[in-house]
Amino acid sequence: MPNLFLHVSLNDRILMVKHLSIAIKSGMSLLDGLNMIKRQTKSRSLQKILETIITDIDNGIFLSASLEKFSDVFGDLFINIVRVGETSGTLTENLNYLAAEMKKHDVLRKKVRGALIYPAIVMSMTITIAVGMIVFVIPKLLDVFSNVEFELPIATRILIAISNFLQNYWIWLLVGIFGGAVGSWLLLKINRVRLAFHYALIFMPIFGPMVKKVNMSNISRVLGLLLKSGVKIVEAVNITGSTLNNLVYRRELQRVSEATRTGEYLSKYFSKKEHLFAPIMTNMIAVGENTGNLTENLSYLSEYYEEEVEDFTKNLSSILEPALLIILGFVVGFIALSVVLPIYEVTQHVK
Repeated sequence: MPNLFLHVSLNDRILMVKHLSIAIKSGMSLLDGLNMIKRQTKSRSLQKILETIITDIDNGIFLSASLEKFSDVFGDLFINIVRVGETSGTLTENLNYLAAEMKKHDVLRKKVRGALIYPAIVMSMTITIAVGMIVFVIPKLLDVFSNVEFELPIATRILIAISNFLQNYWIWLLVGIFGGAVGSWLLLKINRVRLAFHYALIFMPIFGPMVKKVNMSNISRVLGLLLKSGVKIVEAVNITGSTLNNLVYRRELQRVSEATRTGEYLSKYFSKKEHLFAPIMTNMIAVGENTGNLTENLSYLSEYYEEEVEDFTKNLSSILEPALLIILGFVVGFIALSVVLPIYEVTQHVK
């Protein structure tokens, strides 16, 4: 099965790492542990991957070297932590670190997605109700005004035009929406466009601060984990950058990696990019670099930003409610005015 068709969920990867750590700690060999996981897992993709890994290990290949064949499934972070564990004899501990990191990443991702569900549902319901009224209810009411001798108010004419368009050209609207979605998806495949989009996300009102905090949390957590696992600082920064989805932060971490290669401190580089890295992050890293407690400070930073993101997601609904109510009120008010104004005009002409 080509790697293109292999997909292992995050939950399956977490279980794999946890079970393998427990198996090795209990005295089982690496080969027996992998065979046990292969028998237990229900993921066909993971079974296929484990078959290859078991064969490789049976032939004397390191686990990390075998995992590299599936780097698009496991990622650089996973592979490098396993490699360091193998070379330093701390594979069990490193697998535990890895399982904890993946779990935290999963929790953070679910919090962010959960925070976006409420506004998405409200907006979807608003659009659905508005379209339903315009297509099925409003035309019957507006038929009354079709033969009036005076000019209808502008709001009513706009509503009639929208209603006629949705009734007569709805198929083209759906084609346009689908085409726009596909076009946007294809455009985001272009690095420059995607980079510009990620810049826009960072400086977007309301959501921009959350994007920054999520990325700073991921950077602190992953970098701290790699350093704790024994990865050298230059390689750790480079790997951390490769794990980030935001191209802006990924590019900056690549530049940081080059800077640290020449002997520059992380904090010195971050201090030049205050629009991306908050002063508290820069200061905590500077203290860690000067005192030798960088790993502990990064761990503190990751927890700090995770709490910040959690607080933000909890308060997001109350932050967005006024804007959602304004949008909903505008839609309802526009439809109501479009119906009421011509009725008022008719009564005036009757008088």
